[in-house]
Amino acid sequence: MQLTGSRNPRAADAPARRRPARVPVPLALALALAMTLALTGCGTRLPDTAFTARARPTESPTAGGNPASDTGVTPGEIRIGIVTSLTSPVGSEVFSGPRYGAQAFFQALNDRGGLHGRTVRLVTCDDGGSGIGNQDCVHRLIDQAHVFAFASGSVLDYAGAAYVSAKAVPDVGGQPIGTAYDRWPHLYGIYGSAAPRDGRAVGWNGTLYQSTEVFRFLKQRLGATSAAVVAYNQADSARYAGQVKAGLEAEGYRVLLQTVDFALPNFQAVAAAVRADGSQLLFDAMDTRGNAALCRALDESGVRVAAKVTNVQNWSESVRTDYAASPDCRNALWATSASLNYEDERYPAVHEFRTAMSRYFPDRAGRLSAWALEGWAGAQWLTDAMDSCGAALTRACVEGFMNRAEPYDAHGLILPASFTPQPPPTGPTRACLDAARWQDAAQDGRGGWVTQVPSMTTTCFDVPQLPYRP
Repeated sequence: MQLTGSRNPRAADAPARRRPARVPVPLALALALAMTLALTGCGTRLPDTAFTARARPTESPTAGGNPASDTGVTPGEIRIGIVTSLTSPVGSEVFSGPRYGAQAFFQALNDRGGLHGRTVRLVTCDDGGSGIGNQDCVHRLIDQAHVFAFASGSVLDYAGAAYVSAKAVPDVGGQPIGTAYDRWPHLYGIYGSAAPRDGRAVGWNGTLYQSTEVFRFLKQRLGATSAAVVAYNQADSARYAGQVKAGLEAEGYRVLLQTVDFALPNFQAVAAAVRADGSQLLFDAMDTRGNAALCRALDESGVRVAAKVTNVQNWSESVRTDYAASPDCRNALWATSASLNYEDERYPAVHEFRTAMSRYFPDRAGRLSAWALEGWAGAQWLTDAMDSCGAALTRACVEGFMNRAEPYDAHGLILPASFTPQPPPTGPTRACLDAARWQDAAQDGRGGWVTQVPSMTTTCFDVPQLPYRP
């Protein structure tokens, strides 16, 4: 199930590319935190004209036509901040992907000569997964490092969002773990938003919307009419499971809801219930540990489902080891997203991403992920916005690019997204998606994620928008 960000309809989008509102990430990741506490040679896709010789340190403030045009911008350098919850209580890999993807992009950019003679200097900060840590990172990067903008953030608690917005610092391409990107101006999540974003309330007067294209897609693709949803006996888990159930029922599914004790989950009982019900699809509101244990129980009981549907955060190489003890369940894993499959090198932009990751972060070959690809896309988005300004780079110019009516797709890496405010949805909306399935036989027998749609821009459905209050 795709959990990332509320993705909202925009009248400016082409009919087959409109982006719906969606269930946000926070429930799944806030759940993970709550559970942890309870337990004590590549380039970019800019035109070649954007890459010129780097400015010399001895140059005057306006040498080469590059003025010191804004905070964090000198004739030869642009300072960009990245905040990540690397050492969060839920583990170092949960949030790390976007940071590495963005770092690879900017390093490739610098190796090509930078942007209009300026090198991008990254200033990174680990907020430790806490609100206090996030506020500290934000203040350090804005008040001390004087960064021009933020890129591809992925944090558990974006407590510093109000300060970033108050200082009018563009934050581009961040993962909408919470609701900040649907509330504050100057914040631009990777999936876009049609909410007012005036700083007063989340979404439309405190209401967001989820859409049902994932359920519609699986119903049509697999002929599924029944599904099971598994949750912990914990508030965040139960709340998210309820939203999944509502979405499934809106698409006409018969739904079996199963709750397990967090401390002592009886997944064998869940497997027996799924078998008795004949559930064709399996969704959950659990962490990776719970998912792996559930899959083991299914394999041990000989229970097969048409699809074990996971989310974009788990669309990664780690399933190779996380599900090693349950190969049958692993081969039923499906993931959906609003970005290309990070393994599908038929697309030049994906090939560039993978080449750069191999060059700059060869030790992460076994930890590539959809989020890393989206981190790269966020860096691409900010860079294209900065490129539009030419030599006179300013925050106001960047925000003009971000707020334009024309949707942006990061050179085809993501579904077209924009930030044009729209009224709340009142009826069905055209929503598109990408989908992949894990197959052990893929990738020369090593296993991998195999794209399951001809194109994410044409795999679209007119689906309802279900309101909820986060």
